[in-house]
Amino acid sequence: MVASDTIRVALIVAEALETCGVRYLVGGSLASAVSGEPRSTVDVDLVVELTEKDVEPLVGLLGDRFHADADVIRRAIRDRSSANVIHHATSTKVDLFICGGSPVDKEQMERRQRVRIAGDPEAWLYVYTPEDILLQKLRWYRMGHEVSERQWNDIRGIIIVQKGRLDRAYLQDKAGVLRVSDLLDRALNEVEGDS
Repeated sequence: MVASDTIRVALIVAEALETCGVRYLVGGSLASAVSGEPRSTVDVDLVVELTEKDVEPLVGLLGDRFHADADVIRRAIRDRSSANVIHHATSTKVDLFICGGSPVDKEQMERRQRVRIAGDPEAWLYVYTPEDILLQKLRWYRMGHEVSERQWNDIRGIIIVQKGRLDRAYLQDKAGVLRVSDLLDRALNEVEGDS
């Protein structure tokens, strides 16, 4: 499968969410590719402000193009966890992370940015700001016991591509909230030491 399938599936789910009036933002490798160095991915991570009243309309809009279990999605909403939907034609998995799973989710949703990801036809998605995807990558790296080279490379890639444009004060503040200040300092020192 190619990245264009992943983006196409992300657009389908994003359109369904927008039709339901549900705010979302793209995370994971797609978001880090927007702010950092691109790499291929076969799944989509979305942080969503879903409520139980949104489940049936969303599942209905996704229709038979997706495997989407309404009960699993409702459970994820109640538990503030995640559920996934799978696009049948491409087997692309879309992970729906219910907003509120981290102490900075709400603020990051407010800060999201609309980014053009295709030109013909024109297509847009809401994604994390560079600072926020960097923080999320640091959080996932820590939660994964700090062993994922892919996550660490994504972290370094964002810092390299963004160069001096990152809001350091915001990063330091939120890294403290997420308890990843040491990882942020390490990543910044590694990249800046390489330059």
